[in-house]
Amino acid sequence: MALITLLTDFGTRDEYAGVMKGVILSLNPSAVIVDITHHIDPQDIVQAGHALRASYRYFPGGTVHVAVVDPGVGGDRAIVAARAGDYRFLAPDNGILSLLDAPEFDTVVRVENSRYFLDSVSQTFHGRDIFAPVAAHMAAGLDMERLGPPLSPDRLVRLERRGQFDPVRGEISGTVVSADRFGNLITDIDLRTLADFLASCGKSAFEIRVGSQRLRSLSRCYAQVAPQRPLAIAGSRGYLEIAVNCGSASRYFGVGKGDTVTVVIVENVEK
Repeated sequence: MALITLLTDFGTRDEYAGVMKGVILSLNPSAVIVDITHHIDPQDIVQAGHALRASYRYFPGGTVHVAVVDPGVGGDRAIVAARAGDYRFLAPDNGILSLLDAPEFDTVVRVENSRYFLDSVSQTFHGRDIFAPVAAHMAAGLDMERLGPPLSPDRLVRLERRGQFDPVRGEISGTVVSADRFGNLITDIDLRTLADFLASCGKSAFEIRVGSQRLRSLSRCYAQVAPQRPLAIAGSRGYLEIAVNCGSASRYFGVGKGDTVTVVIVENVEK
């Protein structure tokens, strides 16, 4: 089965995502196309990388994962195809792939062979003219090496990772990556990093600082607190989430994408 996923910031009001699917199916009629999302915030590469990281492992091996969040379209940024074990990716080389927790890339190539593009390439819609036809060919079994010259994985553009444990300051400083449709605040604080931090606390107390408010425990599930009460939880994406049971954390805390969430070791916390 030729399976292709699409993750873009095109939205669903305009024709862009649908046209990409039309190109894929014209070249590979047996392809099965799955929309991960088309509602990444416009040009938000970080949000796109985290959404792709949260999704790709749940698809069968051999799936071609296409990410088109591409503020540099038409410029000098490269398009790359990459393989890590059974996982295959097609994305602009703008840092999206650097946020994956995939195994180290076995193969990376610059996508330059215009034989696999549409005949006419717009400088504003590479999703249609390059990404879609290349994905169709990849899903049909094209060897990635035929797409263009090899690129060392070390040469891929990398985004700075926040949400790191600073043992000197005794804190993790992270960022809200997105608020989902329920108003849950999804941070970039990885649960493994958080577990290391909590282990370092020993018997010391910790608190999670969100805006002007403080949370002093991790909840097991939303229902562990009363409706309309806030909580911190290990989110299904593998990151720390801030939520409100049956409510919106974004509204409750007055916090949104790009705001800071800090986890700190504290002494003498008032109970």
